[in-house]
Amino acid sequence: MLKKLWAYTKDFRLQTILTPIVVALECAVEIVVPLLMSKFVDKGIDAGNVPYMWKMGGLILLCIAMGLFLGVISVRLSAISSCGFARSLRNAQYEHIQSFSFANIDKFTTASLVTRLTTDMTNLQMAFMMLTRMAVRAPLNMALSIVMAFLISPKLSIVFVAALPIMLVFMMLLASKVHPIFRRVFERYDRLNTVVQENLRGIRIVKSFVRGDFENKKFSETTESIKEVSTLGEKILSWNHPALQFCMFTCQLIICYVGARMIVFGSLTPGSLMSLFSYVISCLTSLHMLNMLWVMLTMARASGERVVEVLSEKSTLTNNEHAVTEVKDGSIRFEDVSFGYFEGRDILKHINIEIPSGSTVGIIGGTGSGKTSLAQLIPRLYDVTGGTVYVGGVDVRDYDITSLRDQVAVVLQKNVLFSGTIRSNLLWGKADATQEELDRACSLAQAEEFISKLPAGYDTPVEHGGANFSGGQKQRLCIARSLLKKPKILILDDSTSAVDTRTDALIRKAMAEEIPGTTKLIIAQRISSVMDSDIIMVLDNGRLVDHGNHEELMAHCKIYREVYNSQQKGENRIAG
Repeated sequence: MLKKLWAYTKDFRLQTILTPIVVALECAVEIVVPLLMSKFVDKGIDAGNVPYMWKMGGLILLCIAMGLFLGVISVRLSAISSCGFARSLRNAQYEHIQSFSFANIDKFTTASLVTRLTTDMTNLQMAFMMLTRMAVRAPLNMALSIVMAFLISPKLSIVFVAALPIMLVFMMLLASKVHPIFRRVFERYDRLNTVVQENLRGIRIVKSFVRGDFENKKFSETTESIKEVSTLGEKILSWNHPALQFCMFTCQLIICYVGARMIVFGSLTPGSLMSLFSYVISCLTSLHMLNMLWVMLTMARASGERVVEVLSEKSTLTNNEHAVTEVKDGSIRFEDVSFGYFEGRDILKHINIEIPSGSTVGIIGGTGSGKTSLAQLIPRLYDVTGGTVYVGGVDVRDYDITSLRDQVAVVLQKNVLFSGTIRSNLLWGKADATQEELDRACSLAQAEEFISKLPAGYDTPVEHGGANFSGGQKQRLCIARSLLKKPKILILDDSTSAVDTRTDALIRKAMAEEIPGTTKLIIAQRISSVMDSDIIMVLDNGRLVDHGNHEELMAHCKIYREVYNSQQKGENRIAG
């Protein structure tokens, strides 16, 4: 884990290396001050030597000034290196997530990935800063203080040196107990993020069903679980500080008693005892700093493991060594295709069908019949668990993933617009699209009419998730965005469910006339949306039960006929 994380200091390696060096120089300067103070007292104040007092006072002030200067430099270097490390690691994590397949994202969950990019990264940044400064200062200061204390009085120094290993062992035992608890805390944070995301995304539904109290209770239960686990960890860590304080005060009392007797008997000077006291306090303070560092590193270890898990995750979808980069046409063939999100639980079973390039294909079936899963196999958002999907006569697993997806446009039922403007969202389809191309795509998608009525037109702001547009408007904008790609295959996954039947018909008519060479797959619940298709696929419980045009299916497909008749009766009742 440490080796993998260290690689992300590359761009700030100089600052990372210089920080502990400057900290070491700072410690060396500061460790001299108590010794100079001892001489100031013994040879200056006690002896009444005023010139010597001025000389030593000047040296003490110079050392303090140098320590201050070096401290400022070390803080600046540490800030640059730690913030740079966090930026590089966060960017690397985010970029790696972009390469994940849907299966990888399903494995971690969106909320967990958000926690790893935020909370876990903050912990690692803090730990990195403490490692470059405190992890150098504390042990070095402790070691130098012990050396200086022994030079002054080995007898007194043994008192606090004997306490150090006891405290170190105690700290290590506490850390081993706390580490798994902090890991559970971060898992609870994953759950908290999930609850918050679900609530904010579905806030309109929460309010319309008056489920605010239920959501508050669910959130409270999640925060309560975080509190319980965090409290358990803090209870264990709460032993740290009292134990350290007890050790420090006990050492000071013993040194005060023994040191006073040594001064009385002439074996120690007042200045030396004062200096020794400074070194003892410095040593025990360094132990306190190590204690803080140990707690932070325990938390950071759990965070580091979670971040490295993401960085080490291999996408389930990879390019072949000699991947095909050109999609010849939009023909599609499913050859004994089976697929499941979980091993041993296929939701698509032995699908066999061939779709000529340029065809319009309708796909209907009940909820959970596998319509969307079937469509996701074409741009290789998931890999089949059995059989083969061919596009342009080539197994989709043999294509370069980017080249394949550039030629397959997908418009989902759950449309996604990004913060920005209408124009910036449309340019996702084609980054260098001209105004004429934007107008044409929006005209085909029946979006031009409502865009022209907006005061800012294409430069109208889009709020987060497209909240300032209706469902039908979002669907039409997403269709226009996909048409700008001029793909060889266009998949409309129930993407006109929020528009009226007239607009739906106009969109289908425009696509049939303007992009005849594009293979169009229309997933719909309404048979009226697919009845003019060249081929209609009927799915039931993950199986392709029949396919053909509207007339053929009406003649020999019972399921299709029942759905058609039920929808016709419903429409007649509404019309009546």
